[in-house]
Amino acid sequence: MKAVVIGESSGATMEAIRAVYPRHKLVVDKYIQRGDVIGIGPFTDMGNMAIFKTRAAAEEFVKEDPFVLEGMVKSYAIRDWNDSLLPS
Repeated sequence: MKAVVIGESSGATMEAIRAVYPRHKLVVDKYIQRGDVIGIGPFTDMGNMAIFKTRAAAEEFVKEDPFVLEGMVKSYAIRDWNDSLLPS
């Protein structure tokens, strides 16, 4: 079972988001290199979503993501996702 992190934008300015982005990208790249991330990116309303291969990886990610830690994300939810269409 996969896990999806859905984040709600805090309403931060693009300037603030750009200032934090390099640190966020380092964390994202680490999870991509480990093979934990299936997809990640923003919504048009500046919220965001990331799909992880495991809930453990999703939980670990939010504990160290600068977007969460530095207030770019107002709140987030981790939802277990039973992706029955694609192979694991």
